[in-house]
Amino acid sequence: MLRHHNFNLPVHWSAAHLAKLSLILGFSVVTMPVMAQASTPENTEEIINNLIQLRGQVEDLQSELQILKAEHTQSMSYLNTRRTELTANIDRQQLQIKQSQLQVVELQEKIKTLGLDSEQMMGDVMNMAANIKQGIKNGIPFKYKERSGVIDDVTRDLEGRKVTSQHAINRLWAFLEDEMRLARENAIYSQTIELNGEQVLVDVAKLGTVLMYFKTRDDQYGQAVRNNNKWQFNLLNAEQDKQAVAGLFDSLKKQIRQGYFTLPLNLITTKSQG
Repeated sequence: MLRHHNFNLPVHWSAAHLAKLSLILGFSVVTMPVMAQASTPENTEEIINNLIQLRGQVEDLQSELQILKAEHTQSMSYLNTRRTELTANIDRQQLQIKQSQLQVVELQEKIKTLGLDSEQMMGDVMNMAANIKQGIKNGIPFKYKERSGVIDDVTRDLEGRKVTSQHAINRLWAFLEDEMRLARENAIYSQTIELNGEQVLVDVAKLGTVLMYFKTRDDQYGQAVRNNNKWQFNLLNAEQDKQAVAGLFDSLKKQIRQGYFTLPLNLITTKSQG
């Protein structure tokens, strides 16, 4: 219950004195409840509890941050290792093609010296054709039968005397130029693969001559993996990997052939003997 007090102020007080008195009284009315509230034990205990909870939350966040940093470090190490492997595979494939092209040039010079129809060069041409076919086998299983069949046709025609050594060399050179184009190309093709013991027609996403993914007609996704010098096609199980490969196919269909893609890299390899 508020009480009313009558203050008898001197008549001679000026307006300044009255203003100062009003300020003092107003300040007292405002600050006194606040001071009383701040000194309440219940509020003090609540503030302490809140501070304890906040400190616990900060410690939890710091622990989570440390875990995320460790995971990031491991992921970067894994990606760097995979990048090194991919770079080595690309360099190896390109080097093999260039070496084959150099052999073609050398054989062409020999043929010019010995004569266009010289059978003395047949052995060299056949050896070079065998090396090219081995390179196809070592690379990704992209249309292996079609590509190796081109080399078989050349050697068959040469052995049957249907073409000269010079003609055979020219056909091998044209094939190597196509291989260089394939090494730089990212595109989608249709191809029959062996999946779970059956021959299945699928779409394949070829990234140069290093990586190869596939998509079945019922929207299953997988990757070509080399194991013990033999290529096999494995379906992807993780939903994240499936979505990543699906995004790759969608981009390539839209003619987006360059960009940043997060893709599963299951590179199981065993070094060749010899």
